[in-house]
Amino acid sequence: MGFSQSLGGSMGNALIGLAAAVVGVTGTLVASVLSQRLLGRVQTEQFQRQQQLADTQWRREQEVAELNRRRDSYMQVNASFRRYRTHLVNFLWTVHKGAVTPDARELVEEARSDHHSVFAEAQLIASAAVLVELDEMTAALSEVYRRIMCLEEGNPDPDGSFDGIRADFARLWDRWERMRGVMRTDIALEAVTGRQAGIGPRPFAPLPAGAPHTPQAA
Repeated sequence: MGFSQSLGGSMGNALIGLAAAVVGVTGTLVASVLSQRLLGRVQTEQFQRQQQLADTQWRREQEVAELNRRRDSYMQVNASFRRYRTHLVNFLWTVHKGAVTPDARELVEEARSDHHSVFAEAQLIASAAVLVELDEMTAALSEVYRRIMCLEEGNPDPDGSFDGIRADFARLWDRWERMRGVMRTDIALEAVTGRQAGIGPRPFAPLPAGAPHTPQAA
């Protein structure tokens, strides 16, 4: 009897020990699986955050690059306008003095070609407001060019005398100042929008100031 009880007790202890071992092993396996899943989730979340940061940085760089391209394009537009206007003024005086030469005409045509090229490129990236100004300025310059050439060919417009065309240049100057103001506003708005979105573009140099603000006689 005592032996049986002793044997039963030993078997019970053994079963308990086995059960505890099984539970321990199972717990270890479950903990390992849970740890792997948790680690995988953490790694996934970290990757997603890194990807979001990378995407955000890429968008910022693209927006800054676009703003820089637009600013540079506007500066080229202003430089091209001043150059074309200067050559038109000089050619008008040459016509007035009756001293037109092939070289003088070639200078005007080169400035005109450069103007068309620069303005056409700017039209691809300009804002809607600036695009309106570019189109109006192009039309105004083309009209002044036409009037000068008609005068040079001896077939001027009714109001296309030398003095009449000189007045056109004062109006061109006023129109350029308005266009330049719209460009400045466009760049400023884009820069402010970028800062609000967390974009940090490099400081922008002002657009070329050009000649004095008061229109000068041609």
